[in-house]
Amino acid sequence: MRQFRSLERLRFLGIYSSNMDEFYRVRVANVRRKVLLSNSTAHKEESILLFEKIQQKVIALQDVFDETYILLLQKLKTKHIYLINEIQLTDEHSLWLKQYFKNKLRRHIFPLILTKTTNLADHISDDATYLMVSMSKNKQKQYAFVRVPSCSVPRFIILPNKAGENNISIILLDNVIRHCLIEIFGGFFEFDSINAYSMKLTRDAEFDLSNEFNQSLLEQMSSSLKKRIKAEPVRLVYDRKMPIDMLVTLKERLNITSNQGLISGGRYHSFKDFIEFPSLNDKSLEHDKLPALDNHYFTRFNNAFLAIKVHDILLHYPYHKFSYFTEWLRQAAYDPKVEKIQISLYRVAKKSRVVDSLIEAVKNGKKVFVNVELRARFDEEANLHWAETLSNAGAQVSFGISNLKVHAKICLISRREQNELVHYVHVGTGNFHEKNAKIYTDFSLFTCNTDITNEVEKVFEFIKAPYLKFKFNHLIVSPLNTRNKFESLIDNEINAAKQQRTSGITLKINNLVDTGLIKKLYQASNAGVKIKLIVRGVCSLLPGVPNQSENITAISIVDRFLEHPRVAIFENSGEPSVYISSADWMHRNIDERVEVGCPIYCPKIKQNIIDIITIQLNDNCKARIINSSQNNDYQNKTSNMSVRSQIEIYHYLEEQQMSKVVSFTSNINKRVIDHA
Repeated sequence: MRQFRSLERLRFLGIYSSNMDEFYRVRVANVRRKVLLSNSTAHKEESILLFEKIQQKVIALQDVFDETYILLLQKLKTKHIYLINEIQLTDEHSLWLKQYFKNKLRRHIFPLILTKTTNLADHISDDATYLMVSMSKNKQKQYAFVRVPSCSVPRFIILPNKAGENNISIILLDNVIRHCLIEIFGGFFEFDSINAYSMKLTRDAEFDLSNEFNQSLLEQMSSSLKKRIKAEPVRLVYDRKMPIDMLVTLKERLNITSNQGLISGGRYHSFKDFIEFPSLNDKSLEHDKLPALDNHYFTRFNNAFLAIKVHDILLHYPYHKFSYFTEWLRQAAYDPKVEKIQISLYRVAKKSRVVDSLIEAVKNGKKVFVNVELRARFDEEANLHWAETLSNAGAQVSFGISNLKVHAKICLISRREQNELVHYVHVGTGNFHEKNAKIYTDFSLFTCNTDITNEVEKVFEFIKAPYLKFKFNHLIVSPLNTRNKFESLIDNEINAAKQQRTSGITLKINNLVDTGLIKKLYQASNAGVKIKLIVRGVCSLLPGVPNQSENITAISIVDRFLEHPRVAIFENSGEPSVYISSADWMHRNIDERVEVGCPIYCPKIKQNIIDIITIQLNDNCKARIINSSQNNDYQNKTSNMSVRSQIEIYHYLEEQQMSKVVSFTSNINKRVIDHA
């Protein structure tokens, strides 16, 4: 069942590379700051040791990465697919690429010439690969830098074939630039030889927000974005074949005084572009397609509000179409009964139909309130743009609460029905982002249940006026009641276990690192509560430790879609309580952000979520066991049945759609549930 599709594995290398970039920009940068700023010798030494351990681990992973890349190239060759470099070009391909350079690429090339006065650190971006070029003449060397413009030109170029040839030759943009170095620098510089080696810099992404009262948040964010460009280097990745004298020059000009954070690598960096590796019309190299499913409640009605009125609706992306949400907003933009739309935006797509609908709603006289989180890491610049666009269109734009990121995934639409204002809401686990909804798994709940809608309205009031007091009886809202609510729910399971009643906790989250809640889970385990965890990312809890967590098991699922929902299920003495949330179990999400968790009151939807989580707990193809040894072994089969949860969930939802009944009818998945 563990199928290895070569193109998908190449794309996964891109995902790994992107994650590693963020890991350095955020997590490793934080460790480095502790090394530089700690006043305690003990803390400084501890941070240095941690930094060194990270470095060793990353270097080992880089070796595995390089081996995997070479293996994949070999597998592609068996399919007559070749990733070639500039040395391997035929005469025909060489001439074709020279023309391609002139027509498509040259306009995007702006070399940076290294002189005695060039402050290199001010001009190197941390989101790109550069070629460091060395031009030599009579033992004199001139250095220059060429940014690989993969944001403007495709990183992968498929070369034309001769008639009758079946081979596919692909060259990276980096190698096209190498091939055309003379075209770039010839005529401007004299040299006997010219060579280029790749390098990539990673900087500290932490913001230094000013607290000046006379400076607007917009000004602070713009200033901080500029500071990020000049932030201290955290990692320098360079081609291991780079000559020593060139590396020494590079370190000196970047003010890097030690070998900490230096990673020697292969010929190519910014592997994140491999996420977009082109399809090559060979189905055996890629995942089988899983067309997004319809939702039979929404399809029964032309009016989305009528559908939600009839029944609470749960969508599970990317299995369901995200377009149901954007269609709901589109209809709200011109529905004469809609008076007001309120929404919180954290990340949206580059071409956002969500923003388009909000602007159209303003044109149609609707009141539109949008909270745009300007501090959404790595989307700050895009969100500045969206905030300005929405504000210019006439929407009321808020930037949230000082010192609290608004991370909640909520939308409230108010509609006048028979002289009564009726609220419809969306509460979800993921962003309103069309592209991400195709590759992230997330839950979206649509409801007009007044217990939920009235409290979502309170959340928007809290965002506008955080100095007022708000009480929530249904929603779990950070930073107001999340910690107390989860502690209370865990205590309830502890009491049930002590009284020999049905107890149990199942959590699905991205990160579990909050010390207080982890201690509470240990307490529940020691009381006999069975706890099952699905943690995609960082898990600071150690499962299976005697007298601490022997009743806790944990897995992580990594497959074709990125697992992103946050779900909490409490057995509640046989009447399970189910919550979906935007919050991970991290201190920042519990105490330093605005997050919204929502109870599921519809029995059918509640059972759907329980079934989906149960399928995932029984995954024996893509689930890895989390334990203290960190060996990441796959979860073994306990029967002859193979369960690849993302595929099984798709079939589970597909059968529901085909039967047009929200019930658990799939024979395959019923066996999974029964087996559990």
